[in-house]
Amino acid sequence: MNVTSVPWANSGRNQDGEEKSPCVVGTGAITYYCILLCTGLPVNILTSVALFRLASRTQKSSYWYLLALTASDILTQVFVVFSGFIVQAAILAREVPGAFAHSTNVLQFTANHASIWMTVLLTVDRYVALCHPLQYRSVSYPERTRKIIGAVFAVSLATGIPFYWWLDVWHDTYPPTTVDKVLKWLHCFIIYFIPCSIFLVTNSVIIYKLKHSGGSNRRLNKITAILLAITTVFIVLWAPRTFVMIYHLYMTSVSQDWRVHLALDIANMVAMLNTSINFFLYYFVSKTFRRTVREVVVSFRFPCGQSTRKSGPSDPALKPLGLLEGSSV
Repeated sequence: MNVTSVPWANSGRNQDGEEKSPCVVGTGAITYYCILLCTGLPVNILTSVALFRLASRTQKSSYWYLLALTASDILTQVFVVFSGFIVQAAILAREVPGAFAHSTNVLQFTANHASIWMTVLLTVDRYVALCHPLQYRSVSYPERTRKIIGAVFAVSLATGIPFYWWLDVWHDTYPPTTVDKVLKWLHCFIIYFIPCSIFLVTNSVIIYKLKHSGGSNRRLNKITAILLAITTVFIVLWAPRTFVMIYHLYMTSVSQDWRVHLALDIANMVAMLNTSINFFLYYFVSKTFRRTVREVVVSFRFPCGQSTRKSGPSDPALKPLGLLEGSSV
């Protein structure tokens, strides 16, 4: 791994002395990732607090899956956006020890796989709730949900270990080696082709069921609307990176063609946007989520005053939201 190359430089030469493609995006990409991190990380932390409150109050599996998805997005922002794109690429210019860079690869792919497959779990959960409602209560409850989430994080770590040998696309050889081909195809299947196939099949069934149910359950429809929005945004935002990766694998190297270099830079920027956009989807679709977010913001701003107000047991309007809805806290 050529750790002395600077991918953000305007020009240079590779190990064979050939002219390298210029980086057209340049410092614009660094600025973008800094804005994305400074915006997305606080928003995801706020989302996780609000979802934890909803999950604790309602004991619904869907909220636990959304909470796990938000946690994995936070890990992706820390390990991929901050550690990978900002620290290693921009600040250190990838001049880091090879073992450290490869170990970071494992954490980056683990967070990435967890984020995507948590969305798959949410899709399956909504599918069972709509298509098999009688069996849903017996198979979906908080204890089992948390065990499944833990298992997915463990599997994500296991699937991230092979990417210790992942070769950075800005430093790989051309034509690629067999190991490089296997890892890149494995990456495309894990993060895009398999999840998208599941999304398309289950979402098609869900939409069909909703059309023939007459829209009787509005709350269920809102949760499903969030699911459809999340999966649609994922399919759109991750498509460019997947197909540019395949094109780069078989057509030309990033170091040889500045257009592929530019396309991959932009594709990475678009894909990472997926880690910060879910909050706005939840806020736009769900009134319950908006109300809970306002509760969290108020509790952060006025912690003492709010706790004093809540101490009066005689006023039912001051009771926790879960009690008003008849659910346990």
